[in-house]
Amino acid sequence: MSPVRPSNRAAAVFVVRCLRKAGFEALLAGGCVRDMLLKRRAKDYDVATSARPEQILPLFRRTLEIGAKFGVVMVLVKQCQVEVATFRTESGYADGRHPDQVRFSCAAEDASRRDFTVNGMFYDPIRRKVIDFVDGQRDLGRKILRTIGDPDRRFEEDYLRMLRAVRFTAHLGFALEPAAWAAITRHADKIARISGERIAAELEAILTHPARAVGARLLVESSLCAAVFPGLDPAGANRGVTVLSAFRRRISFPLALAALFAEAPAESALSQCEFLKLSRDNIRHLAWLLEHRGRLLDARMGLAPLKRLLVSPYFRDLFDLQRAILRSQSLPQTPLNILQRRIGALKGVDLAPKPLLNGHDILALGAAPGPMVGRIAEDLYVAQLSDQIHTPHQARRFVQNWLDRNNSRKSS
Repeated sequence: MSPVRPSNRAAAVFVVRCLRKAGFEALLAGGCVRDMLLKRRAKDYDVATSARPEQILPLFRRTLEIGAKFGVVMVLVKQCQVEVATFRTESGYADGRHPDQVRFSCAAEDASRRDFTVNGMFYDPIRRKVIDFVDGQRDLGRKILRTIGDPDRRFEEDYLRMLRAVRFTAHLGFALEPAAWAAITRHADKIARISGERIAAELEAILTHPARAVGARLLVESSLCAAVFPGLDPAGANRGVTVLSAFRRRISFPLALAALFAEAPAESALSQCEFLKLSRDNIRHLAWLLEHRGRLLDARMGLAPLKRLLVSPYFRDLFDLQRAILRSQSLPQTPLNILQRRIGALKGVDLAPKPLLNGHDILALGAAPGPMVGRIAEDLYVAQLSDQIHTPHQARRFVQNWLDRNNSRKSS
């Protein structure tokens, strides 16, 4: 029997106990405390401690020094990873992301360098006590997202915090403190200084969440959207937000981006998204959705093109995108309803059958080597998908007729 995997919380509490036993202060920190107080399931449990990296490492059998100079060590507890950070203060963010100086300190000073009050609390799992130096519990009760200290300074330390503010506001259903909102609008253009990968991670969290409409609206109204996607005009962005609002389930990131760029030319949209450094799969997914917008409005499209759309792994997203676009414009869903009935009738049908003839077969029937073989193969496969031919014998007759027609045109 395999050993029981501890929960993330149990692993973090184990780390806290080990550090305490060694004589150090150790507490759960950040988002897990916020989620516990909101009675939400936390994804990660982080530990903050008075122990320095060189004091943490000998206490645990398996560790990773992921950011020792910033006081961060990853402790591996069976299959769980617990981030352990030394209490610290930071200063001098010349690049708008990394601190120029890090000084190890105490819990109170560590809380003061964090981003938002609701993320700046600690929890002692041994004494079962919340330790709150920043009035985070009060802001949780008031459902307000407020920066710790001066909002301009907090955002200048890491401009990505502006996107994090949008994410937390939307996900938690909180109001953003006016001073923080004003600071975001002042600094929105500086978000472009952050790497595309980090921005993409935040955008994905915002735009795929059920509260995506709130988050997307904040992105547009704050001018963060314009800073990330300068080629997306405000009118187009607002229409994209309306499309995003029309989805009724959690959606993929490529689908969310396709919705945001619902009215933009595919080439322009893909060019705008290059900055995000998306994975190859995500780029392929997004490009396919953008290039096939509107295809599903032809409810009576041929059987062959319909089958070809259906075999794509992105078809479900295309269908949902088109439905959301229609909803956003208050247009009837009739074309999609008709198409859905046609799709239902194809249940059990092989949508991508093996071609009845291959290139060698077509050459043997008299086709000239070169592009002609490809054209015949394509026309033949379309006829096969359209249920016009079903057997190799019918396929050979199709090729012979094709050659006869084209030869007669050349001779005339």
